[in-house]
Amino acid sequence: MATGISPACEISVTGPIDDTLERIARELVEARLIACANIADAPVKSIYRWRGAVEVEQERRMHLHTRLALVERVVALITERHPYEVPNVTAVPLLAGNEEYLDWIASETVEP
Repeated sequence: MATGISPACEISVTGPIDDTLERIARELVEARLIACANIADAPVKSIYRWRGAVEVEQERRMHLHTRLALVERVVALITERHPYEVPNVTAVPLLAGNEEYLDWIASETVEP
C-alpha cells in the first residue's frame, strides 16, 4: 500500500438518471483525462436547497480516477457538458491505495 498523498485523485459527480454521465465519462476516457469511471446504476436521493426551496431528486453518482494535475481540465469539461446549471463536481486526493492501481491511473492518463 502506498503511503503519503499520491499523485492521483477521485472526482465525484452527480447527475440525471439518463446516459449523461456515461457520455461524459466516455469522452474523458477517450481523451485520456481519466483512467476510469465508476457509475452507479442505483439512484441516490439528493436533498438540497435551490433558489429558496428544498428539492428532492433521484440522481446517479459517478466516481472518476485521474491525476491531481488533471483535475482542472476534467472539472471544466464536466461543467461544460453537464446539463445542470451548477453541477456537483468535487475532487479529493487519494491518500493511499494499491500502488499498482495508482500507477495504472498514471499510465492511462495524459501528462499534464
